[in-house]
Amino acid sequence: MTIMASRNLWCMRTNFLFGSRCWMIPFSVEFLFKSVSLRHFSGKCHNGDGQPLENEDLLNNLLMMGVDIDMARKRQPGVFNRMVTNEQDLKMFLLSKGASKEVIASIISRYPRAITRTPDSLSKRWDIWRKIMTSDLEIVHILERSPESFFRSDNNLNLENNIKFLYSVGLTRKCLCRLLTSAPRTFSNSLELNKQMVKLLQEVCLSLGHNDPAEFVRKIISKNPFILIQSTKRVKANIEFLQSTFNLNGEELLVLICGPGAEILDLSNDCAKRNYTNIKEKLFSLGCTEEEVQKFVLSYPDMIFLTEKKFNAKIDCLIEEKISISQIIENPRVLDSSISTLQSRIKELIHAGYDLRTSNINLLSWSQKRYKAKLKKLNG
Repeated sequence: MTIMASRNLWCMRTNFLFGSRCWMIPFSVEFLFKSVSLRHFSGKCHNGDGQPLENEDLLNNLLMMGVDIDMARKRQPGVFNRMVTNEQDLKMFLLSKGASKEVIASIISRYPRAITRTPDSLSKRWDIWRKIMTSDLEIVHILERSPESFFRSDNNLNLENNIKFLYSVGLTRKCLCRLLTSAPRTFSNSLELNKQMVKLLQEVCLSLGHNDPAEFVRKIISKNPFILIQSTKRVKANIEFLQSTFNLNGEELLVLICGPGAEILDLSNDCAKRNYTNIKEKLFSLGCTEEEVQKFVLSYPDMIFLTEKKFNAKIDCLIEEKISISQIIENPRVLDSSISTLQSRIKELIHAGYDLRTSNINLLSWSQKRYKAKLKKLNG
Protein backbone atom coordinates (compact mmCIF):
# COMPACT_ATOMS: atom_id res chain seq x y z
CA MET A 1 0.00 0.00 0.00
CA THR A 2 1.44 3.40 -0.96
CA ILE A 3 0.38 6.82 0.34
CA MET A 4 1.52 9.94 -1.54
CA ALA A 5 1.86 13.41 -0.02
CA SER A 6 3.05 16.68 -1.52
CA ARG A 7 6.44 16.62 0.21
CA ASN A 8 6.72 13.22 1.85
CA LEU A 9 6.83 9.60 0.82
CA TRP A 10 5.33 7.03 3.19
CA CYS A 11 6.24 3.36 3.21
CA MET A 12 4.08 0.76 4.91
CA ARG A 13 4.69 -2.90 5.65
CA THR A 14 1.92 -5.44 5.98
CA ASN A 15 -0.19 -4.82 9.01
CA PHE A 16 -0.59 -6.78 12.22
CA LEU A 17 -3.19 -9.09 10.65
CA PHE A 18 -0.31 -10.68 8.73
CA GLY A 19 1.94 -10.96 11.75
CA SER A 20 4.02 -7.84 11.13
CA ARG A 21 4.18 -4.50 12.84
CA CYS A 22 2.80 -1.57 10.88
CA TRP A 23 5.22 1.32 10.52
CA MET A 24 5.62 4.50 8.52
CA ILE A 25 8.72 6.64 8.00
CA PRO A 26 8.63 10.05 6.28
CA PHE A 27 11.39 10.96 3.86
CA SER A 28 11.80 14.43 2.40
CA VAL A 29 11.69 14.46 -1.39
CA GLU A 30 14.48 17.03 -1.36
CA PHE A 31 16.47 14.66 0.82
CA LEU A 32 15.99 11.78 -1.62
CA PHE A 33 17.39 13.67 -4.57
CA LYS A 34 20.15 15.56 -2.78
CA SER A 35 23.61 14.75 -4.13
CA VAL A 36 25.12 12.80 -1.23
CA SER A 37 26.50 9.30 -0.72
CA LEU A 38 23.18 7.45 -0.60
CA ARG A 39 22.76 3.74 -0.03
CA HIS A 40 19.81 1.57 -1.04
CA PHE A 41 16.71 3.37 0.05
CA SER A 42 15.05 1.59 2.92
CA GLY A 43 13.77 2.11 6.44
CA LYS A 44 15.67 1.01 9.52
CA CYS A 45 15.41 -2.73 9.67
CA HIS A 46 15.69 -4.98 12.71
CA ASN A 47 16.84 -8.54 13.21
CA GLY A 48 14.92 -11.22 15.05
CA ASP A 49 16.07 -9.91 18.42
CA GLY A 50 14.77 -6.42 17.72
CA GLN A 51 18.27 -5.02 17.27
CA PRO A 52 18.84 -2.58 14.35
CA LEU A 53 20.67 -4.13 11.44
CA GLU A 54 23.98 -2.63 10.34
CA ASN A 55 24.22 -1.05 6.91
CA GLU A 56 26.08 -3.60 4.81
CA ASP A 57 27.06 -1.09 2.09
CA LEU A 58 28.56 1.19 4.74
CA LEU A 59 30.50 -1.68 6.30
CA ASN A 60 31.92 -2.67 2.91
CA ASN A 61 32.92 0.91 2.14
CA LEU A 62 34.70 1.32 5.47
CA LEU A 63 36.48 -2.01 5.12
CA MET A 64 37.72 -0.94 1.69
CA MET A 65 39.03 2.26 3.29
CA GLY A 66 41.00 0.30 5.90
CA VAL A 67 38.86 1.32 8.87
CA ASP A 68 39.16 -0.76 12.05
CA ILE A 69 35.52 -1.85 12.23
CA ASP A 70 35.80 -3.44 15.67
CA MET A 71 37.25 -0.25 17.17
CA ALA A 72 34.63 1.90 15.44
CA ARG A 73 31.79 -0.33 16.67
CA LYS A 74 32.97 -0.05 20.25
CA ARG A 75 33.21 3.72 20.09
CA GLN A 76 30.07 4.75 18.23
CA PRO A 77 27.98 1.72 17.18
CA GLY A 78 24.94 3.77 16.18
CA VAL A 79 26.76 5.13 13.12
CA PHE A 80 26.53 1.71 11.44
CA ASN A 81 22.72 1.81 11.49
CA ARG A 82 22.50 5.01 9.48
CA MET A 83 21.08 4.94 5.97
CA VAL A 84 22.98 7.98 4.73
CA THR A 85 26.62 8.73 5.51
CA ASN A 86 29.35 10.71 3.83
CA GLU A 87 32.46 8.55 4.15
CA GLN A 88 33.45 9.00 0.51
CA ASP A 89 33.02 12.77 0.70
CA LEU A 90 35.04 12.84 3.91
CA LYS A 91 37.79 10.77 2.31
CA MET A 92 38.05 13.04 -0.73
CA PHE A 93 37.97 16.16 1.43
CA LEU A 94 40.79 15.01 3.73
CA LEU A 95 42.86 13.72 0.83
CA SER A 96 42.63 17.19 -0.70
CA LYS A 97 44.03 18.63 2.54
CA GLY A 98 47.06 16.33 2.56
CA ALA A 99 45.89 13.48 4.78
CA SER A 100 47.00 9.98 3.81
CA LYS A 101 44.57 7.10 3.41
CA GLU A 102 46.01 5.53 6.55
CA VAL A 103 45.37 8.68 8.58
CA ILE A 104 41.81 8.92 7.25
CA ALA A 105 41.15 5.30 8.22
CA SER A 106 42.55 5.98 11.70
CA ILE A 107 40.36 9.07 12.12
CA ILE A 108 37.18 7.18 11.22
CA SER A 109 38.17 4.17 13.36
CA ARG A 110 38.53 6.36 16.44
CA TYR A 111 35.68 8.79 15.74
CA PRO A 112 33.17 7.13 13.36
CA ARG A 113 30.71 10.00 13.65
CA ALA A 114 33.06 11.96 11.38
CA ILE A 115 31.38 10.28 8.40
CA THR A 116 28.08 11.99 9.25
CA ARG A 117 29.42 15.48 8.62
CA THR A 118 28.42 17.10 5.35
CA PRO A 119 31.00 18.43 2.86
CA ASP A 120 29.66 21.96 3.32
CA SER A 121 29.98 21.81 7.11
CA LEU A 122 33.48 20.33 6.85
CA SER A 123 34.63 23.03 4.47
CA LYS A 124 33.28 25.86 6.60
CA ARG A 125 34.81 24.44 9.78
CA TRP A 126 38.16 23.92 8.07
CA ASP A 127 38.20 27.52 6.86
CA ILE A 128 37.61 28.75 10.43
CA TRP A 129 40.45 26.61 11.78
CA ARG A 130 42.73 27.88 9.02
CA LYS A 131 42.32 31.41 10.35
CA ILE A 132 44.32 30.22 13.36
CA MET A 133 46.55 27.44 12.02
CA THR A 134 49.24 28.23 9.49
CA SER A 135 48.73 25.23 7.21
CA ASP A 136 46.34 22.42 6.29
CA LEU A 137 48.86 19.83 7.47
CA GLU A 138 48.84 21.32 10.96
CA ILE A 139 45.10 20.65 11.13
CA VAL A 140 45.59 17.15 9.72
CA HIS A 141 48.11 16.41 12.50
CA ILE A 142 45.59 17.57 15.13
CA LEU A 143 42.85 15.40 13.60
CA GLU A 144 45.22 12.43 13.54
CA ARG A 145 45.89 12.88 17.25
CA SER A 146 42.42 13.99 18.35
CA PRO A 147 39.70 13.54 15.70
CA GLU A 148 37.00 14.39 18.25
CA SER A 149 38.32 17.94 18.47
CA PHE A 150 37.24 18.69 14.91
CA PHE A 151 34.27 16.36 14.36
CA ARG A 152 32.60 16.42 17.80
CA SER A 153 30.49 19.42 16.86
CA ASP A 154 29.29 20.90 13.60
CA ASN A 155 28.22 24.14 15.27
CA ASN A 156 30.46 26.47 13.29
CA LEU A 157 28.79 29.59 14.65
CA ASN A 158 29.73 28.56 18.20
CA LEU A 159 33.31 27.96 17.05
CA GLU A 160 33.54 31.41 15.48
CA ASN A 161 32.04 33.07 18.56
CA ASN A 162 34.53 31.33 20.86
CA ILE A 163 37.44 32.48 18.72
CA LYS A 164 36.19 36.07 18.73
CA PHE A 165 35.68 35.98 22.50
CA LEU A 166 39.15 34.56 23.23
CA TYR A 167 40.71 37.20 21.01
CA SER A 168 38.70 39.85 22.88
CA VAL A 169 40.19 38.85 26.27
CA GLY A 170 43.71 39.33 24.97
CA LEU A 171 44.76 35.90 23.72
CA THR A 172 47.08 36.02 20.74
CA ARG A 173 46.87 33.95 17.57
CA LYS A 174 49.84 31.93 18.86
CA CYS A 175 47.96 31.18 22.08
CA LEU A 176 44.82 30.15 20.19
CA CYS A 177 46.95 27.91 17.99
CA ARG A 178 48.29 26.22 21.12
CA LEU A 179 44.75 25.78 22.45
CA LEU A 180 43.66 24.12 19.21
CA THR A 181 46.71 21.86 19.34
CA SER A 182 46.62 20.97 23.05
CA ALA A 183 43.04 21.47 24.21
CA PRO A 184 40.79 21.67 21.12
CA ARG A 185 37.69 20.90 23.19
CA THR A 186 37.92 24.52 24.36
CA PHE A 187 36.35 25.53 21.06
CA SER A 188 33.54 22.99 21.34
CA ASN A 189 32.53 24.43 24.70
CA SER A 190 29.50 26.65 24.68
CA LEU A 191 30.49 30.30 24.57
CA GLU A 192 28.85 30.77 27.96
CA LEU A 193 31.09 28.15 29.61
CA ASN A 194 34.24 29.87 28.36
CA LYS A 195 32.92 33.22 29.52
CA GLN A 196 32.23 31.83 33.00
CA MET A 197 35.80 30.52 33.35
CA VAL A 198 37.39 33.75 32.16
CA LYS A 199 35.16 35.71 34.52
CA LEU A 200 36.23 33.50 37.45
CA LEU A 201 39.92 33.96 36.63
CA GLN A 202 39.48 37.72 36.39
CA GLU A 203 37.72 37.78 39.77
CA VAL A 204 40.48 35.65 41.35
CA CYS A 205 43.08 38.02 39.95
CA LEU A 206 41.44 41.09 41.47
CA SER A 207 40.79 39.35 44.80
CA LEU A 208 44.51 38.58 45.09
CA GLY A 209 45.48 42.20 44.58
CA HIS A 210 46.61 42.05 40.94
CA ASN A 211 45.31 44.94 38.84
CA ASP A 212 45.69 43.44 35.34
CA PRO A 213 43.08 40.68 34.87
CA ALA A 214 43.79 40.38 31.13
CA GLU A 215 47.46 39.63 31.75
CA PHE A 216 46.54 37.14 34.48
CA VAL A 217 44.15 35.26 32.18
CA ARG A 218 46.79 35.11 29.42
CA LYS A 219 49.40 33.75 31.82
CA ILE A 220 47.12 31.11 33.30
CA ILE A 221 45.98 29.83 29.88
CA SER A 222 49.54 29.95 28.55
CA LYS A 223 50.75 27.76 31.42
CA ASN A 224 47.68 25.53 31.46
CA PRO A 225 45.82 25.36 28.12
CA PHE A 226 43.40 22.79 29.58
CA ILE A 227 41.92 25.14 32.16
CA LEU A 228 39.06 26.28 29.93
CA ILE A 229 37.70 22.73 29.72
CA GLN A 230 37.56 22.38 33.51
CA SER A 231 34.60 23.38 35.66
CA THR A 232 34.72 26.71 37.49
CA LYS A 233 33.83 24.81 40.68
CA ARG A 234 36.93 22.62 40.38
CA VAL A 235 39.30 25.49 39.62
CA LYS A 236 37.95 27.62 42.45
CA ALA A 237 38.21 24.72 44.94
CA ASN A 238 41.81 24.01 43.95
CA ILE A 239 42.83 27.66 44.29
CA GLU A 240 41.33 27.73 47.78
CA PHE A 241 43.09 24.43 48.59
CA LEU A 242 46.49 25.80 47.57
CA GLN A 243 46.03 29.05 49.49
CA SER A 244 44.84 27.44 52.72
CA THR A 245 47.18 24.43 52.68
CA PHE A 246 50.38 26.40 52.12
CA ASN A 247 49.35 29.59 53.94
CA LEU A 248 50.08 31.72 50.88
CA ASN A 249 49.44 35.44 50.66
CA GLY A 250 47.93 36.94 47.50
CA GLU A 251 51.22 37.58 45.74
CA GLU A 252 52.62 34.12 46.54
CA LEU A 253 49.45 32.43 45.29
CA LEU A 254 49.53 34.45 42.06
CA VAL A 255 53.11 33.38 41.39
CA LEU A 256 52.22 29.73 42.06
CA ILE A 257 49.11 29.45 39.88
CA CYS A 258 50.61 31.50 37.06
CA GLY A 259 53.72 29.32 37.15
CA PRO A 260 54.62 25.86 38.41
CA GLY A 261 51.26 25.22 40.09
CA ALA A 262 49.04 26.10 37.13
CA GLU A 263 48.36 22.49 36.11
CA ILE A 264 47.21 21.52 39.62
CA LEU A 265 44.02 23.46 38.88
CA ASP A 266 43.03 20.57 36.55
CA LEU A 267 43.00 17.93 39.29
CA SER A 268 39.82 16.93 41.05
CA ASN A 269 39.89 18.66 44.43
CA ASP A 270 39.45 15.37 46.29
CA CYS A 271 42.38 13.86 44.42
CA ALA A 272 44.63 16.86 45.17
CA LYS A 273 43.80 16.71 48.88
CA ARG A 274 44.20 12.95 49.06
CA ASN A 275 47.58 12.95 47.30
CA TYR A 276 48.92 15.79 49.42
CA THR A 277 47.79 14.08 52.63
CA ASN A 278 49.68 10.96 51.57
CA ILE A 279 52.82 12.98 50.78
CA LYS A 280 52.69 14.50 54.26
CA GLU A 281 52.16 11.18 56.00
CA LYS A 282 54.95 9.46 54.07
CA LEU A 283 57.47 12.24 54.69
CA PHE A 284 56.46 12.59 58.34
CA SER A 285 57.23 8.87 58.76
CA LEU A 286 60.74 9.59 57.46
CA GLY A 287 61.33 12.38 59.95
CA CYS A 288 60.39 15.45 57.89
CA THR A 289 58.76 18.49 59.45
CA GLU A 290 55.63 20.27 58.23
CA GLU A 291 57.80 23.11 56.96
CA GLU A 292 60.05 20.74 55.01
CA VAL A 293 57.05 19.02 53.46
CA GLN A 294 55.53 22.30 52.29
CA LYS A 295 58.85 23.55 50.92
CA PHE A 296 59.32 20.24 49.11
CA VAL A 297 55.89 20.34 47.42
CA LEU A 298 56.05 24.04 46.55
CA SER A 299 59.45 23.54 44.93
CA TYR A 300 57.88 21.05 42.55
CA PRO A 301 54.04 21.08 42.72
CA ASP A 302 53.67 18.42 40.01
CA MET A 303 54.24 15.74 42.64
CA ILE A 304 50.65 16.33 43.80
CA PHE A 305 49.65 14.40 40.67
CA LEU A 306 51.31 11.26 42.07
CA THR A 307 48.93 8.75 43.59
CA GLU A 308 49.66 7.21 46.97
CA LYS A 309 50.93 3.99 45.38
CA LYS A 310 53.30 5.70 42.94
CA PHE A 311 54.66 8.28 45.36
CA ASN A 312 55.33 5.76 48.12
CA ALA A 313 56.90 3.26 45.75
CA LYS A 314 59.32 5.84 44.35
CA ILE A 315 60.33 7.09 47.78
CA ASP A 316 60.85 3.51 49.02
CA CYS A 317 62.91 2.66 45.94
CA LEU A 318 65.29 5.56 46.61
CA ILE A 319 65.49 4.98 50.36
CA GLU A 320 66.30 1.29 49.85
CA GLU A 321 69.36 2.34 47.84
CA LYS A 322 70.62 4.39 50.79
CA ILE A 323 69.63 7.72 49.23
CA SER A 324 68.66 10.01 52.11
CA ILE A 325 65.34 11.79 52.41
CA SER A 326 67.22 15.11 52.57
CA GLN A 327 68.69 14.36 49.12
CA ILE A 328 65.20 13.68 47.78
CA ILE A 329 63.85 16.87 49.36
CA GLU A 330 66.58 18.87 47.64
CA ASN A 331 66.05 17.12 44.27
CA PRO A 332 62.29 16.55 43.92
CA ARG A 333 62.42 16.07 40.14
CA VAL A 334 63.83 12.55 40.62
CA LEU A 335 60.22 11.57 41.32
CA ASP A 336 59.43 12.33 37.66
CA SER A 337 61.07 9.08 36.60
CA SER A 338 59.17 5.80 36.60
CA ILE A 339 59.99 3.07 39.12
CA SER A 340 61.59 0.92 36.41
CA THR A 341 63.75 3.84 35.22
CA LEU A 342 64.88 4.60 38.77
CA GLN A 343 65.74 0.97 39.43
CA SER A 344 67.66 0.44 36.19
CA ARG A 345 69.60 3.70 36.48
CA ILE A 346 70.51 3.10 40.10
CA LYS A 347 71.81 -0.36 39.16
CA GLU A 348 73.84 1.03 36.23
CA LEU A 349 75.31 3.88 38.26
CA ILE A 350 76.33 1.61 41.14
CA HIS A 351 77.97 -0.73 38.64
CA ALA A 352 79.86 2.27 37.21
CA GLY A 353 81.14 3.15 40.67
CA TYR A 354 78.92 6.19 41.18
CA ASP A 355 78.12 6.76 44.87
CA LEU A 356 74.54 8.01 45.04
CA ARG A 357 74.78 8.56 48.79
CA THR A 358 77.31 11.36 48.41
CA SER A 359 76.81 12.51 44.82
CA ASN A 360 74.17 14.44 42.88
CA ILE A 361 71.06 12.31 42.32
CA ASN A 362 69.51 14.64 39.74
CA LEU A 363 70.86 12.49 36.91
CA LEU A 364 68.17 9.95 37.84
CA SER A 365 65.69 12.29 36.18
CA TRP A 366 67.83 13.45 33.23
CA SER A 367 66.76 12.84 29.65
CA GLN A 368 67.83 9.49 28.24
CA LYS A 369 70.37 11.09 25.89
CA ARG A 370 71.99 13.16 28.61
CA TYR A 371 71.98 10.27 31.06
CA LYS A 372 73.56 7.83 28.60
CA ALA A 373 76.32 10.32 27.82
CA LYS A 374 77.07 10.65 31.56
CA LEU A 375 77.00 6.89 32.06
CA LYS A 376 79.39 6.38 29.14
CA LYS A 377 81.78 8.90 30.67
CA LEU A 378 81.61 7.14 34.06
CA ASN A 379 82.38 3.79 32.44
CA GLY A 380 85.42 5.32 30.76
